[in-house]
Amino acid sequence: MLAVARRYVRDPDDAEDVLAQGFVKVFRYLHQYEGRGSLAGWIRRVIVHEALKFLRKRGTLTVSLHDEQHGLALADRLGAAATAESDLAAADLWHLLDGLPGGYRAVFNLYAVEGFTHPQIAAMLGVSEGTSKSQLFKARALLQRRIAALHYAPAMAA
Repeated sequence: MLAVARRYVRDPDDAEDVLAQGFVKVFRYLHQYEGRGSLAGWIRRVIVHEALKFLRKRGTLTVSLHDEQHGLALADRLGAAATAESDLAAADLWHLLDGLPGGYRAVFNLYAVEGFTHPQIAAMLGVSEGTSKSQLFKARALLQRRIAALHYAPAMAA
């Protein structure tokens, strides 16, 4: 569960705090677990909600409709990014995910890693479903650009 908290919260000490607070809630509300699905899945959901609460409180979970900072273009999504992904180690991918802006990272993790739907993500983050989809699109595009940059950086140095 620490890995789950760490996917949302960059600082390892803060992730441990989120985990501890999450398990306090797990034990406090264990009677509400209805036995549907796995207990681990229920605990994961509590930890995710606690991580999002922590990010909101810190003001580091910002979901925006605009992307002036990164200036992504549709054409940047295409090209060699798909082939570079297969050469990417898991540790490199987690490092790239960790480098995403807070809102992108949260939506990407909730959708691609945790398996939540856009309506669920929108409800959790207090945004529209369209904003959730937009943030996922932008996160993927930014990841693809960074993967492509990693793939071509060694070739250019040679």
